[in-house]
This record gives sequence, C-alpha cells and structure tokens, in this order.
Amino acid sequence: MIKLLIDNPLLLLFVVAAIGYPLGRIRIRGSSLGVAAVLFVGLGIGALHPELKLPEIVYVLGLALFVYTIGLSSGPAFVASFRQDGVRNNLLILSVLVFAAALTVTAQRFLALPATVTVGLFAGSLTNTPALAGALETIKHLAPQNLMEQMLAEPVVGYSIAYPMGVMGVVLAISFVQKLWRIDYAEEAKRFKIAGAATESLRSRTIRVTWPQASRLTVAALSLQEKWDVVFGRIKRGEDYLLTGPQVRFQSGDLVIVVGTDAELQRVAEVLGEVSEEEITADRSEFDYRRIFVSNPRVAGRRLGSLELFERFGATVTRVRRGDDDFLPHDDMALELGDRVRVVTHRDRMGEVTALFGDSYRAVSEVDILTFSLGLALGLLLGIVPIPLPGGVTLKLGFAGGPLIVALILGTIGRTGGMVWSLPYSANMTLRQIGLVLFLAGIGTRAGYGFVSTLAKGGGFAIFAAGAVVTCCAALATLWVGHRVLKIPMGILIGMVAGLQTQPAVLGYALEQTGNDLPNIGYASVYPVATIGKILIVQVLLSMLM
Repeated sequence: MIKLLIDNPLLLLFVVAAIGYPLGRIRIRGSSLGVAAVLFVGLGIGALHPELKLPEIVYVLGLALFVYTIGLSSGPAFVASFRQDGVRNNLLILSVLVFAAALTVTAQRFLALPATVTVGLFAGSLTNTPALAGALETIKHLAPQNLMEQMLAEPVVGYSIAYPMGVMGVVLAISFVQKLWRIDYAEEAKRFKIAGAATESLRSRTIRVTWPQASRLTVAALSLQEKWDVVFGRIKRGEDYLLTGPQVRFQSGDLVIVVGTDAELQRVAEVLGEVSEEEITADRSEFDYRRIFVSNPRVAGRRLGSLELFERFGATVTRVRRGDDDFLPHDDMALELGDRVRVVTHRDRMGEVTALFGDSYRAVSEVDILTFSLGLALGLLLGIVPIPLPGGVTLKLGFAGGPLIVALILGTIGRTGGMVWSLPYSANMTLRQIGLVLFLAGIGTRAGYGFVSTLAKGGGFAIFAAGAVVTCCAALATLWVGHRVLKIPMGILIGMVAGLQTQPAVLGYALEQTGNDLPNIGYASVYPVATIGKILIVQVLLSMLM
C-alpha cells in the first residue's frame, strides 16, 4: 500500500483528503479541527515513509487558490473599514503581531530552537498557513542545497505542533474575558450602529399611515430627514395598488409594506402611524415579487442605483441575499454574481427585470476562466518581485502575499469594462475549500516524517508550550487593549481576534457567541493586513535568525 501511494501521488492526495475532511467535522465538547484535520492526516501518512509525500506544486497551487479567493471576497469590506476605524484596528493588530514575534524570538533563545522551527512556531501559534508558505518560499532562497529538504520540513513541524493550541487557546481566551467582563452581545448590538453589520434579521411589516403631514415630503426626503434605514415596497391606497418610488408622497390611510430590522420598523411606525395586521402582499394580481439570481455579467460589479430600476421598469429591490445572509439594498451596493435579489414590480414587467439580472443558476455556477486566470497570474507575478528593505534585506510577498494583494484590489474594483473580476459566491467558496485542502495535504505529507522524528527526540512538548504562550498572550493582549483601552465593541473585537489568527474556526465560534454579524466586520477589516503582516514577519525572522 505504501509503495502504491508513493507511485501514485494523485491517489495519495485524495486518500488524505477523504480521511481528513470528515475527521475535521467531529466535534468534541463543541469544538472541532475543521479542515485543518487534513494537515494532521497528511502528517500521519507522511510519517510512514520518507518518500510518501505530494509534489511541491500541489501545495503551491492550493495556497494560491485559497488566498486569491479570500482576497476577492474580502476586498470591498477591507476598503470600507478604512472609512471608519480600519486604520486604528489594523494598527492594533500589527502591534500585537510584533509583540507575538518578540515572544517567539524569546522562546527561540530560551529553548535553542532552529530558526526554521521558530518561524513554524510563530505561524502555527497564529494559525496562518500563508505565513508558513511565505517561510517555505524564503527558505528555498536561503538554504544550502544539501539541507534543503530538512529545512523545508522543519517549519511545518513547528507549525503542526503549535497549531492545535493556536485554535483552542484563542477560544479559551475569548470565553474567559467575556465571562470576566459580563459581555451582553445583544445589548451591544443595539447600542452600536455599524455600517454593513446585519445585526438583526430583516422583517417586513404593513404600516398604516395616519400622520396628517405624511404628504408634506417625498419618500426620499422623508427617509433622509428621519434617517430611516428601510426599504418601502407596495402601497395600497383605497382599492388601488402602487409601488413606492423616491418621489412618491404618502397619504393618510395608505397601507405600505416596509422592510428593515425590528428596531427600524418601529421607528418608521412611530412617525407614519401604526403597524397593521392587514396583509397586502397576498394580492399579486397587479404587482408581483420574486427572487432573481444575478447571473448577467453586465450587471455584476455595478452599483444598484446605477441600474435605475424604478425609472426604467417601475421596479424596486427590497432585499439582496448573498450566501446565507439577507442585506438591505442601498443605491451604492455593488451586486455580485450569485446574489439573489428580491424584486417587486408590475406583473407585465417582471420578465424584463428577470432578463436584466439573468436568473440563470447554471451561469452563476461557472467561472470566467479568463478573468480568474489573469488575476491569479498578476498575483503570482507580484509575489516573485523582490522588495528591497533597509539594511540590505530583500523580501518577496511570495505565492501567498502577491495573489492576496492583487485579489483585494480586483475584488474592490469589481469590474474593468466588460471584465468581471469577482467570482460567484458558490464558486468562490468551492475554490477556496479545494485550495485549502490541497495546501494542507501537500505540506502535511511533506513534513510528516520530520514531524515524527522531532517528537521522538523529545522536543515536541517544549514547542507546544511555547506556542500556547504566544497564542494566549497575543489573544489576551488584543482583547484587553481593544476593549478596555480603545473601547472597541466586543462583537467586532472577537472578530478581529479571529482575523489576527486568520482562523475561520475562531470566527465561527465568535459568531455563535454574538448571534449577529458583527464579528464578520472585524474579521474582514483586519484579515488582509494580518495575513500580509505575518508573511513579512516570518521572512524578517528568518533573515535575522539564520
């Protein structure tokens, strides 16, 4: 069997994935390894024989796919964060990364660890696979040829030993401080109004207009004056129905459908009149509604307001569903392939609106190979460009940092002429998962034999303990400074800690704790800087310590 796997690396790849992926879904006391279990299965199989390893191209390809797809989806949120507190938040994360690097160097001096194991310890403590990949890329340029194999395996050994506590240590730190400080996430979500945070589910209510002065202002002017964050749908006026547009004026006695959060709907009702139990959406004889897939490339990447739906078709979008989340549409929202928009319009115009958006499930399941390949190629080229630093040190972003930076830029741009850079949501998630599995399986099998050898020599426990110290100190420092000193809402802050770790498992735990989407805001706002910062730090550490 071992010889069969050595001779057939493709078979080896899928054996590792097929065993590791389901193992990662097993939960013990509410926690699981997730896709990282593929790494440990790869280590276990690779430990059976020094030749039982996947080709280098497997993990390089996986890494490039993983970081590129993350960059495409995170770009808009990353840029938007800098309009608010993004600079402050990212400076906090960079400061903690420098602090973690100092702790790692202290552990290296105290335990007399090789430089290669030390950078693996740093990457594993902060659970960052792109940083590990950056270390491997740097070692290829610095290591002598006769020691290349050994030195490429050692960072993965340090990474693998420190990784488990890199997840569990952060979860324990979050659990500890939220109990210590008695955090009420529901109350916090009500107190902090943060753009882009879907803190509550969207609802629709029928409101009866009783305010005598409702017709004094148009809907657009009234919404601006009252700062309502809602969308108005159909109006029933007597026995007639009409659709709410920006220039429409409400009249006393109107029944109007309003979409928004419970708190916003209450604010609207307090001004306009009262909530009515009458259901006017059941009558679809004149105005109809449906969810439509955004599959037309000419629409993807464009701002919703630029489509002029009400002016052209007498149509209104009341919700945009992206992945599993519903968002309230605004004129400046950029649509993405795979979005599902809920449209209300006259029955006779529904066909035209559907044709505009595309509504093809098959189309959104496909990837534009031209734009995807071109963007990834630009990222790989950026990754191999040497960047000179003071002191004669030359750094490269590598196959992790280059694609990530290019993807952030392209994801923010959205489209260039007729070229749409973003991917459909489902395609992005699929490629991201495949890339991560390829990377973890590749580095796991290549380091397995060296991993077991290190443990057999008795050096594994010291690395594990050092990694636990680095992880817990970094997480606690971020939480204390962020919440106590900078007064960052805890819901956002624990998302930032997940971004510091660049760890989806920690983000999942944070979302479970808050019950809202605030952790996603914190995660997306610091993830790119944290990833790039760690890639650069491991290269600096290698240059200093080797």
